[in-house]
Amino acid sequence: MKRKHYIIISTVLVVILGILLFRPGKGDNLKDLTVKVEKGEFEILVTITGELQAKSSVDIMGPSELRNSRELRIREIKIQDLVPEGTVVDSGQYVGTLDRTEVSTSLKDLQDELETSESQFIKTQLDTTMQLRELRDQLVNLRFAMEEKQIVLDQSKFEPPATIRQATIELEKSERAYNQAKDNYSLKVQQANANMRESNINLDQAKRKVQQLNNVISKFTIFAPQGGMVIYKKEWSGQKRKVGGTINPWDLAVATLPDLSVMNSKTYVNEIDISKIKTGQLVRLGIDAFPDRKYTGEVVEVANIGEQLQNTDAKVFEVLIRVDQSDSIMRPAMTTSNQIITNVYNDVLFLPLEAIHNEDSLSFVYTTNNKKQIIVPGKTNENYMIIEQGVVLGDEILLSIPENIDKFKLSGEELLEVIKERKVQKELAEKQREERNNKSDRNPKRSKMQGHRTSSSN
Repeated sequence: MKRKHYIIISTVLVVILGILLFRPGKGDNLKDLTVKVEKGEFEILVTITGELQAKSSVDIMGPSELRNSRELRIREIKIQDLVPEGTVVDSGQYVGTLDRTEVSTSLKDLQDELETSESQFIKTQLDTTMQLRELRDQLVNLRFAMEEKQIVLDQSKFEPPATIRQATIELEKSERAYNQAKDNYSLKVQQANANMRESNINLDQAKRKVQQLNNVISKFTIFAPQGGMVIYKKEWSGQKRKVGGTINPWDLAVATLPDLSVMNSKTYVNEIDISKIKTGQLVRLGIDAFPDRKYTGEVVEVANIGEQLQNTDAKVFEVLIRVDQSDSIMRPAMTTSNQIITNVYNDVLFLPLEAIHNEDSLSFVYTTNNKKQIIVPGKTNENYMIIEQGVVLGDEILLSIPENIDKFKLSGEELLEVIKERKVQKELAEKQREERNNKSDRNPKRSKMQGHRTSSSN
């Protein structure tokens, strides 16, 4: 029992001795909380996320007759089936099927309309035949009556003049009735031809509608126009067009076949940083799904007009980045991390942002030789700041505010004039910019002309 106690006491003493021997000293703590002023290349970056998309793609379309035909009135068609997104297909291979329910109803209506048109055509044909036959019979009878009147007139040549005159009048009346009936028959023939043409046109139109709709229905099975990887089409809302979604005559794309050899990263930059972004700037890219892969790119397009994304209040501008490399792992809609290099400064001094402290309008650092050193700050990026004046290469700076702050002596008062002058210049520049903006607002016509001349000169 005593031996067990001795072992426990010995173990505790060894642990305490180890702590005392290997405990970091004050110098080690100080070293961990300091950083040296560095000199070299300094990059100004705008870091944003984006989404991969193909530079070009081919749409897999529904039947084009839905858009081109003036007679088919179909507003929306549901997608009944689609191959899984990411499926690689060859030219002519099955991609999907459109729902025939609504179109089948329309086809039944058109077939009923065709039957009605056929019945109307036959009815018009029979009515015309019977009407013209009756008119021809009337013409024959009138001609016979006219011949009878002529015989009567011929036989009355030895009769009194009054009888001859009466026969002559009867013959003239018969001739006039025959000529009128003949003219009416000619008009009735023209009318009959017009009615037949109208019925024939209606019948042909009904046949054409049925034929067109049958042709459209035969194309409701969708095939790939060329080989590639099937990617679902995005709606205007950003949602993908899947099974159960719809297409319409104004947007017939069921899916897309992107060209994966040239990819872009589509991203949105907030209105604060957009002034820094220019076409031609270099970009470092990474794909979130494959963090070990690194790529480069270039800004190829910057939107002039901002927009507001859904569920956000901030205004953003669309920026398109071309990816320089081609990689088989790249797929549309993959999330990318983009670092746009907006500016590069060579041979400048810089420190971590944690080492910079501010009081009122002054910036300063705490040095290891107990100085509260005033500095002239420069540009910043996400982690560092350029130090234009106040420190030199190799100066050792504290990262945090020291506990014995009273022991640090203020240094660099000679830089106050520089800081003051810069502040005055900045305020003057802002005032001049505000005056120019106000002047442009007061004279919009002149501002428009100046903008036109600038655009023309560019």
